[in-house]
Amino acid sequence: MTFSGPLLTSQTVSTQWLADHLGSDNLVILDASVLPATSDQGPRMISGLEGYITDGHIPGAVFADLFRAFSDPKGDHPFTKPSAEQFAVSAGALGISSGNGTDTTVVIYDTSVGQWAARLWWLFRSFGFDTAAVLDGGLTKWTAEEREVTTTQLEPEPATFSAVERPELWVSKEHVERVTAGEIDAALVCGLPPKEFDGSAGNRVRAGHIPGSISIPAGRLVNRETNAFLPAEKLSQIFGPDLSERQVITYCGAGIAAAADALALTLLGHNNVAIYDGSLNEWASDATAPLFAPAHANLPADVNTLAVAVTQTA
Repeated sequence: MTFSGPLLTSQTVSTQWLADHLGSDNLVILDASVLPATSDQGPRMISGLEGYITDGHIPGAVFADLFRAFSDPKGDHPFTKPSAEQFAVSAGALGISSGNGTDTTVVIYDTSVGQWAARLWWLFRSFGFDTAAVLDGGLTKWTAEEREVTTTQLEPEPATFSAVERPELWVSKEHVERVTAGEIDAALVCGLPPKEFDGSAGNRVRAGHIPGSISIPAGRLVNRETNAFLPAEKLSQIFGPDLSERQVITYCGAGIAAAADALALTLLGHNNVAIYDGSLNEWASDATAPLFAPAHANLPADVNTLAVAVTQTA
């Protein structure tokens, strides 16, 4: 017998949908928040677990650790996607069942503009799990509507998760190199803020973006008051008509904001989207990989090779 959770009809759900289904059987809600912080070494990212515990969360939600459980701790760069084995163990530990006659419905949110939730959603999708959705507007919209939050923590009942990899949802540095060389026809979409795109800000070893990219910051995809995605018509205008018939590769600093772009494209019906997981953390660390930084156009030629501290910029 198959025990199914609430039916999903889209890759996102509304706050009202979630409120209506709180407490449903086989529904798992995940808080995937990651927060910005500063240190003596500069800006960095920290786990949102403390906020989940002390500030509260949506009733029934459990915390999903994108730092450890859902990233490869041995990866060369922060937030490297985990192996199928690690993902299966981590998802199962949160009570998410797949591939054994049961279907869990998963709803994911964060406290930002949705990029962290989108990253975890993309991971689920890339490991063969399609009954996951992002809460549109996340905790920001939920609390703005004065919906209930709680500090009560639930202990999930472990489940068995079977991961089936979909490698076509990721691309490697070598693939992107072939795109920039004109050997593969694909569009490159950068999800970073404009100042990082043009090279006037950022903390990577080199500044700028991969040549030929278009800039579509993750923050531009949402209503900044509610953090909910803009209407489809607006999103279509932002991405433009030129992407519809091509592979679209999204990237950013660490493959996080890229996931928000990938989610938006999926909502628009694009079915040939992939994320460059290493993104600029990998690309910029290779001195031979080309970068374009308009903000540095009138500066000495070696300005983009100046080393600065590498942080966990997403």
